Amino acid sequence: MSWSSFSPAADRLRLLLRHRRTFSSSSAAPDAAAADADRIVAICRAAALSPSSHLDRHALSLAVSSLSASRSFDHLRSLLHSLLLSPHSPPRHLSHAIVLFGQAGLLDDALRTFRSHPDLPSLNALLFACILSRNHDRVPRLFRDLPASHGINPNLDTYNTVLKSFSESGTSRSFFSVLDEMSRAKIKPNRTTFYTALAGFYKEERFDDVEKVLELMKKHDCRPGLTTYNVRIQSLCKLKRPGEAMALLKEMKGKGMKPNWVTYNHLIYGFCKEGDLEEAKKLYKEMRSRGCVGDSAFYFTLIYYLCKGGDFETALGLCRETMARNWIPCFSTMKMLVNGLVSASKVEEAKEIVEKIKEKFSGNADMWKEVEEALPQ
Repeated sequence: MSWSSFSPAADRLRLLLRHRRTFSSSSAAPDAAAADADRIVAICRAAALSPSSHLDRHALSLAVSSLSASRSFDHLRSLLHSLLLSPHSPPRHLSHAIVLFGQAGLLDDALRTFRSHPDLPSLNALLFACILSRNHDRVPRLFRDLPASHGINPNLDTYNTVLKSFSESGTSRSFFSVLDEMSRAKIKPNRTTFYTALAGFYKEERFDDVEKVLELMKKHDCRPGLTTYNVRIQSLCKLKRPGEAMALLKEMKGKGMKPNWVTYNHLIYGFCKEGDLEEAKKLYKEMRSRGCVGDSAFYFTLIYYLCKGGDFETALGLCRETMARNWIPCFSTMKMLVNGLVSASKVEEAKEIVEKIKEKFSGNADMWKEVEEALPQ
């Protein structure tokens, strides 16, 4: 990830990431884990993190992940109560706290927080917290009981969140009854409603229901467009059916639709997972010819699979491209690339990569000491 364009908040994120890595190695040392938890809480409080800022939201999420991974739940609760649930906190912060409790798997805490201020935003946050904590079985009852008991009228976000839970938990067929309920409540579905249903039906391989959803989209004036095709292509690739996904690519081109980098991302990832690097490289070449540029994760994934498949030369070219953008794959991928280049008698190229990484991330130089010592002189 590139930090060069971030504000001073980047320093907070670096610290949080470093602490998060520390937890993974200190689980057997309770005192060390507790000290790290204290430091994370202190950093967050000193920075006065707020969900009003995207960078701060990211930092809070990292902090919650680290604290929950080390099972420092008292620290986690203390942090959220001081930053988001104090008497002076804006009401919107409460909903964010509910979501973070869900991320940490503390659904009972999320429910108690909802009950302290039951309204529509906190209801939607609670249902989403169920998804994050994988408590999908709680969603139907909460959705049925809480609006009635607290006088809350569900909105489109509420229904879409419920549908997301059904989609992820293998109960996508409930979509049709939920859609009927939305109609009775005079709530018009949007594209997200249908995209969620499509993903769920594909996951369950209910292809007849996929066709029904596509027809319903037209009925509700949500004509299938690029995003619809991207959802379908991604779903087929997840099912290890990239050939059928390619047929959809051909179909959308025939309709005059231009694929974007997301389209290619799903297809390339699908073929990489199936071990068909040649097809993946063809798609990447086509993607570049269309002027599409992916995000950092797209390139990191492709580099990983190229290294795994032994195509270190192509991986090197991609790596140079990403490094020019200040995007650096993770240590394990870069180590695989360096070792692969050495095995392909490209020692100078391997040394060049190591030097560039050390130059950009001088604080991580020690991680490369063992790799460097093993390089042929």
